[in-house]
Amino acid sequence: MKKQKGFSLIELLIVVAIILIIAAIAIPNLLKSKMAANESSAVGSVRTINTAEITYSVSCPTNGYSANLLALNTGGGCAAGLSIIDPNLAAGNKSGYTIAEVGANPIAGVNTTYTTTATPQTVGTTGQRMFCSDQTGVIRYTLAGVGCTNASPAL
Repeated sequence: MKKQKGFSLIELLIVVAIILIIAAIAIPNLLKSKMAANESSAVGSVRTINTAEITYSVSCPTNGYSANLLALNTGGGCAAGLSIIDPNLAAGNKSGYTIAEVGANPIAGVNTTYTTTATPQTVGTTGQRMFCSDQTGVIRYTLAGVGCTNASPAL
């Protein structure tokens, strides 16, 4: 009789079953880790915008706070406000979140307030919480992924 070399079909099926069990355990944790990383990135982006708004308002006192997110990169009519944030953040999409900023409450053409929001592009996949901030610098969140206001809980 010849001795068989290699693996039997049963042995291969057992190995495949073990790999599938390990994958079933690991993939949900991987998705949760990615969502947590996206949320951390969104909070970091909101912090960056808060700092950039202070820099912009000091550098461009005739404008006050910037009118929108893009103005923090292009200057928004103020040469001193050029390239305060990078173009990727100014585009408004980063790490599964849509980032927006709006200057408001103009007095004599000077924006005296602003609001920044970071909304998950797909709630439950790219992120669970929505983040927002304003000229106070306090970052707030909602667990539902929508509806963040200055009355929401602070981080």
